[in-house]
Amino acid sequence: MKLSNATLAVDVMGADLGPKEIIHGIKLAIDEYENLPNLTLVGQEDVIKKYLKEFKLEGVPSIKIVHASEVIGMDEKPIQGIRHKKDSSMVRSLDLVKEGECQAVLSCGNTGGLMAGGVLKLRPMAGISRPALSCIIPSKDHHFVLTDAGANPDTDPKHLAHNAILGSIHARIELGTKNPKVGLLTIGTEEGKGTERIHETHEYLKGLDGIINYTGLIEGYHLFQKDVDVVVCDGFVGNILIKSFESLFRMLLGLLHDEVTQTPLRKFGAGFLKGAFRSVKTKLDPDRYGSAPLMGVNGIVLKAHGSSNRYAIMNAIKTASRMFTLDINNQIQKDISEANAKMKAMDEVKEEAAAAAAS
Repeated sequence: MKLSNATLAVDVMGADLGPKEIIHGIKLAIDEYENLPNLTLVGQEDVIKKYLKEFKLEGVPSIKIVHASEVIGMDEKPIQGIRHKKDSSMVRSLDLVKEGECQAVLSCGNTGGLMAGGVLKLRPMAGISRPALSCIIPSKDHHFVLTDAGANPDTDPKHLAHNAILGSIHARIELGTKNPKVGLLTIGTEEGKGTERIHETHEYLKGLDGIINYTGLIEGYHLFQKDVDVVVCDGFVGNILIKSFESLFRMLLGLLHDEVTQTPLRKFGAGFLKGAFRSVKTKLDPDRYGSAPLMGVNGIVLKAHGSSNRYAIMNAIKTASRMFTLDINNQIQKDISEANAKMKAMDEVKEEAAAAAAS
């Protein structure tokens, strides 16, 4: 899709740092990148105009405003928020995609609300029953994709196989990995380890050669060892992992700060290591990618962290540009259709073998 024909709806309200930070991120994106989609800013019009004026974005041809009077709070129940606040910035943004006026939405708001709204309003793509939230996990020198990060805690083997395809496409687009290695997360790498659902998923994934580059089962300690580019799991496990990673990262930063400032001598020595500390923080900074896409719906839905700063918003807009340019949903539709045909054939062979054994 040409970027001149694409429009990204930006939910300006609902972020922890407020509308000003979102519009500052838009300003940075416009200053930093030449090729961007058109932007429709959704929220309270007077607030948006105030900050557009502050950042000298008034009259920019690629920016328009759609007024929305309500905001879905972070603590609101997702379905209730979507149903009862129809003039919220999040719902109005999703409606713009549903109606074809925009092709993607970016929001820092209530995660559950955005996931539920994305599925209910935009509907899953043909052949997909459970869209998945895909996110990139920073590592030392080998970042990887985790899918699903929390959209669907209860999945079956075919859902997990779809997660592998969605995560693989995400890795190709966002990480630039041509043939990403895919691993299925379980409790052991030996055949037969894990639940029955894992066994069935493993068999499906082995049969999807040519669609994904499946390398087999992986355990938790493989995640940061360059073994795979895509980690496949259900949303229950994925969400726990994500929050554990974030908590651990914050704890280590806090611990490091406390230790190096404990004595005057340590403070003095830390001055010589500022560059190293800054480099580590940059490598592991989640704002580097800005957002996590809800993969597998009719449209593009990008979930940015509630506490996203201007740089995260800038990077999220760049991610939307790549997804438009590389036509992500056509790639998904093609691979899912081919995978479903292969899995159906595998099921038929399995049923024939079972019938033959029974007779």
